[in-house]
Amino acid sequence: MIEFYKSAGDKLQALPEYEEGCWINMVAPRSDELIFCEEVLGVPKDFLNAALDLEERSRIESEDGVTLIVVDVPVVEMDVKSYMYSTIPFAIIHTHECLITMCLEELPLVSDFTDGRVRNVSTDKHTRMIFQMLYRNSTRFLMYLRQIDKASDRTHTELQKSYRNKELLQMMSLEKSLVYFSTSLKGNEVVLEKLVKVNYIKKFPEDTDLLEDVIVENRQAIEMCSIYRDILSGTMDAYASLISNNLNIVMKFMAAVTIVLAIPTLVTSAWGANVTVPWENNPMGFWYMLGLALLGTIVAVIFLWRRKMF
Repeated sequence: MIEFYKSAGDKLQALPEYEEGCWINMVAPRSDELIFCEEVLGVPKDFLNAALDLEERSRIESEDGVTLIVVDVPVVEMDVKSYMYSTIPFAIIHTHECLITMCLEELPLVSDFTDGRVRNVSTDKHTRMIFQMLYRNSTRFLMYLRQIDKASDRTHTELQKSYRNKELLQMMSLEKSLVYFSTSLKGNEVVLEKLVKVNYIKKFPEDTDLLEDVIVENRQAIEMCSIYRDILSGTMDAYASLISNNLNIVMKFMAAVTIVLAIPTLVTSAWGANVTVPWENNPMGFWYMLGLALLGTIVAVIFLWRRKMF
């Protein structure tokens, strides 16, 4: 899918076809759309391939006046039983004539611009628009991190009621999400720091201030991610210890019950043998044997109670 936008006042207006100076948004582009970018817009083929590679790392590169910026953006992956957060590459390609964004999925980041939730957007100011996208991406990382923290608190509350696999698996998914976020944010930080130094993207004073804000937001996201990751990791370790301790308590209790039940079984087995036994001719012999078994059981219970087996 390919879309063309151009600023009209304070909003972006969709165009039926390409115009010079417009913003081109591409989502999982077809081969003919890639050929259009390569032949008409002069985008190197390597840049297009990098933008569609899920394993592409965050980087910035320039070739023949065309600049490629690849950053990781957060996405939410849902399934039937749970959900988790991940990241995918998002490419921004800057040429002299236009600005191109490319991704394999539709992103809320792009919707923020097309739906008018970002102010002062101008397709004539490519550099500012790039920084606005990067800033919006950093703030979306922060928003998802807060969602992960709230989800962790909810799961923690459920785990306090009962240890179920569903909640434990959800905690593991959240921890995995934080690992993805941490790796992606650090990669994005390298790109942002390089943007400060490069000179093939023209920066105006107000654009420089915006870039500094982007760097600050990204660093804050890195710190939050590190904190939440440590908390979640510690929580998982604590629950693992609690589950192991509870299992040990159950096994200890079951062992004590087995020992107590073995005493009357041992006594009745001895008196059930086909040999001469005490009180076999005594009318009260059954009750004597039952009392002996009960006495042994009481002694065993007292002994195990003092050893804190119950």
